[in-house]
Amino acid sequence: MSHPGQSTAPTTRPETTTAATASEPGFVPLFDGATFTGWDGDLTGTWRIRGDAVVGGSLEARVPRNEFLATTRNFRDFVLRLQFKLLGTDGLVNAGVQVRSQRVSGHYEMVGYQLDLGDPTWWGSLYDESRRDRVLAQSDMTVVDRVLRRSDWNDYEIRCEGRRIVAFINGAQTIDYTEPDASIPQRGRIALQIHGGGKAQVWYRQIRVRPLP
Repeated sequence: MSHPGQSTAPTTRPETTTAATASEPGFVPLFDGATFTGWDGDLTGTWRIRGDAVVGGSLEARVPRNEFLATTRNFRDFVLRLQFKLLGTDGLVNAGVQVRSQRVSGHYEMVGYQLDLGDPTWWGSLYDESRRDRVLAQSDMTVVDRVLRRSDWNDYEIRCEGRRIVAFINGAQTIDYTEPDASIPQRGRIALQIHGGGKAQVWYRQIRVRPLP
């Protein structure tokens, strides 16, 4: 698939993406590490809690469709930090983090910006899920490959401020996108995705957010 959009080299440093600690001023946890309080989604067939992590998908059976675990709250301007681990080798192994997104009424899909995860070139790219259905900003895989730990834990930092979205994987900037279309909503839910079509499993943990003024 071609990836129209823009690519930006890592020119600025993100806020330090370390393990979630009380020393991160202004950050609040979105996942308490034990319950799905504050989230909604398929909690019987897709999403479960293992240790301190949220786990979606399966390595034994193909994930039948896209599934999203979404916050019940909406967010506009914020810095989101989390850790992810994507596993699988059979079929489409893909996941992502939705921001400024909305659920489709009566449907399993979500509409909005997705910070993507997966080979060959999805890592750290910005995709417009179920709206324009295309890559809005393509990551530079020469940058991503230097820092990405496949099948292991990685840090994701996503900054949404005004009409701008900037993302970092393990401290390396992957995209810097400014929305040119004034009709696109800049407020919505945060959500975790597992993509359908493959035997794939995604783990998320240390999910915390700092609202921006």
